[in-house]
Amino acid sequence: MPDRQDVHQATGAARQAAGDAERHASRLERSPVMRTLARAGHVANGLVHLALSGVAVAVAVGAGGGSADQGGAMQSIASTPLGAVVVWAIAVAMIALAVFALLEGVAQRASEGAKALAKGVGKAIAYGAIAATAISTATGSGGGGGGDQQAQSVTGTLMAQPFGQVLVGIVGVGIAAIGIGFVVQGVRRSFEKHISPPASARKAARMLGTVGYVAKGVAIVLVGLLFVVAAVTHDAGQAGGLDDGLKSLQELPFGPIVLLVVALGIGAYGIFSIARGVWTSKR
Repeated sequence: MPDRQDVHQATGAARQAAGDAERHASRLERSPVMRTLARAGHVANGLVHLALSGVAVAVAVGAGGGSADQGGAMQSIASTPLGAVVVWAIAVAMIALAVFALLEGVAQRASEGAKALAKGVGKAIAYGAIAATAISTATGSGGGGGGDQQAQSVTGTLMAQPFGQVLVGIVGVGIAAIGIGFVVQGVRRSFEKHISPPASARKAARMLGTVGYVAKGVAIVLVGLLFVVAAVTHDAGQAGGLDDGLKSLQELPFGPIVLLVVALGIGAYGIFSIARGVWTSKR
């Protein structure tokens, strides 16, 4: 059994290693190359959301459209001239943005605690998922089905576990909480710390950010609610991804109009993301 001195030395070594990691992460995160790659990532993220908005608008107005999720957005981009090249560029840029988010989380842990690290990891996973979808589209691998099928598959796997309904419910609540977080950021305009536009564009950037964050948050909340419904009904088929979440709006009174508003809001988020890449705040 290790004595107290061994435990103290091990603890000290762990703290030193964590401190070294934070310093290295901070150095990398602030490097001009990494900052430039992150800017490209925000622009790529904006393009994906604009494509997603276009698909959702087409669905809302009854003009067809594909799957109103990241996969559908990638397919829409890929169908354009030089689309394959653009999709590969998006994949590379989103990987860079995922790495930047992780470095940022590690670097900020010393001053902001574990919450900053968790936030960085969450962003890295989200950006990495977009990169994976882009790679899947570019290579034609399909990624194992659309977002709705993947959501139902994950739900079915969780349902088969002990306390499966509870697990699915927790996942749903967690996803909805992320969506609510986006809505809060939009209402409070806390996104403004990430962007430094010229005075002439400040009002427009504020409006795009507010509308965009709220709309994206609503869309994410809808996905979370589908998981909660699946948990309550014990039916994995009730779960769904972003496509099912957005299309569920059509079942509401004035549903197509509501879907159109949310779709346009997602487009606003896309434009804001591009602006953020161009005018990233120098903190």
